[in-house]
Amino acid sequence: MIRWIETHVSLSVRAGLALFGAVLLWSSSFIALKVAVAAFDPMVMVFGRMVSSLAALVLLRFTVWRRSAAPLLLDRRVTRREWKYVILLALCEPCFYFVFEGHAMVYTTASQAGMVVAALPLAVVVAAWLALGERPHPRVWAGFALAVIGVVWLSAGAEVTESAPNPVFGNILEALAMLCGAFYVICAKQLSSRCSPVFITAVQSVVGFFFFLPLLALPMIPLPDHFPLLPTLAVIYLGVGVTMLSFLLYNFAVRTVPASRTGAFLNLVPVLTLLMGMVCLGERLTPGQWAASALVLGGVVLSQWKTGRATEAVDGGMERGSV
Repeated sequence: MIRWIETHVSLSVRAGLALFGAVLLWSSSFIALKVAVAAFDPMVMVFGRMVSSLAALVLLRFTVWRRSAAPLLLDRRVTRREWKYVILLALCEPCFYFVFEGHAMVYTTASQAGMVVAALPLAVVVAAWLALGERPHPRVWAGFALAVIGVVWLSAGAEVTESAPNPVFGNILEALAMLCGAFYVICAKQLSSRCSPVFITAVQSVVGFFFFLPLLALPMIPLPDHFPLLPTLAVIYLGVGVTMLSFLLYNFAVRTVPASRTGAFLNLVPVLTLLMGMVCLGERLTPGQWAASALVLGGVVLSQWKTGRATEAVDGGMERGSV
C-alpha cells in the first residue's frame, strides 16, 4: 500500500494530505486532553502519552520500517552544532509545550484553547523576529495585535463552569504553550532538510520521556491507583495518534509544503477544534466569544494577506535564516 502511494501519488499531494492529517489530529487532541485530565494529573497524562508514543515508534521501526535506512535516534548527518537545536526543538515541544497545555486544559475549555492556538502562525513570525532577526511587514504586526486583542477578549468573556473553573488562567497557559510551539516550528523548519521525520519524532519522544519521568516523583503529583477506560484510551490516543503520528506527518510535510501553505493549514485547527468541542463535549461559546474568535481569525487572515512584502514576511519567518 505504501509503495503504491509512493508510485502513484505525487510528493506535493502526499505532503498536503500529511499536513491535513496532522492538523486533524492536533485539533482532536484538545478533546482527548479534556477527557484525560478529568481522571489523571496533567503530568501523569503527559508521561503516559510519551510512553505510548515511544512504544509505538519503536514497534514501527522494527516492523514496518525494519528495512528502512532512516535512523531512529543516531543520525550521522546531524552535526554537533545542529544537535543543540535538535534538543532545543524537543524541549520546546513536547516538553514545555505539554507542561503548559496539559495544565491549561484543567482550567479552560477545548474550544477556547483551540482559538488561542489560532494565533500560532503569527507567533511563528514573532519567534522568527526574535530568534532570526527577521523584520515582519507592518501588516503582520497589525494582524498580531488584532489576534492578541481577540484572545484577551475571548478570555475576559469566558464563563466559569465545572469543566472550565478558571478560563483566563487556562488561556494564558495555552498562550505560553503556543509560544513554545512557535519556536518548535522555527527549529523544525531549519532541521527538516537534514534530519528525517522518524529521527526528529524519535528524539522528541525520548527527550519527553526522560523529561517527564522525574516529575512523577514530585509530592504534589498524585499517581493514579486505577485507570478508567475512556481516559486511558484518550492518553494512548494522544501518544500514538497525536504525539507520534501527527509529528511524523508534520515533519514529513514541512520538508515540501511552503511556509505560507503551512500557516493556512494551521488556521483550520481552531475551527475543527471548535466543531469537535461542540459535538463531543457539548461546549458552547457566548456571543461575545464568537466575536472575539472572529477577531482572532481575522488577525491571522490579515497577517497572511497575499500581497507582496506581507506574504514574504510571513514566509520568511518560517523559511529563512538559521536558528
